Amino acid sequence: MGVAEEYFMREALALAAQAEALGEVPVGAVVVKDNIIIGRGFNQPISAHDPTAHAEVVAMRDAAAKTGNYRLMGCDLYATLEPCAMCVGAILHARIGRVIFGAADPKTGACGGVIDLLGEPRLNHHATVVRGVLAAESGGMLSAFFCQRRQGSS
Repeated sequence: MGVAEEYFMREALALAAQAEALGEVPVGAVVVKDNIIIGRGFNQPISAHDPTAHAEVVAMRDAAAKTGNYRLMGCDLYATLEPCAMCVGAILHARIGRVIFGAADPKTGACGGVIDLLGEPRLNHHATVVRGVLAAESGGMLSAFFCQRRQGSS
């Protein structure tokens, strides 16, 4: 793991903490181009009343608005949790070049957890995937969140 990868994942973790403060599942994401963050997002489907408001989608929307282009070629996307199929679909359409994630998602992960959409040869775009960057921190934040939720509902 490089210094840059750790730095950008820590930025995504800080965004995940913002999601958690709102009662959302703590997932954060950043879009990076030329070693500069151009998009930031955290999970907010509950507060935004929007099922598509996953951290990755919010970060890509932010980056696209800042660049004035829905194509985010030459960009990397860092997410604290393995992206789901919806987010991978958006990643493909945006032409993100590299996806770096922290915790694997064995229930809905679409970068190898359940399915590997980015590696599907029949699709017209592919991205490089880097798995497990600060996985312990990302996974720990998610585990603590869900543990607290279970304790609160008992």
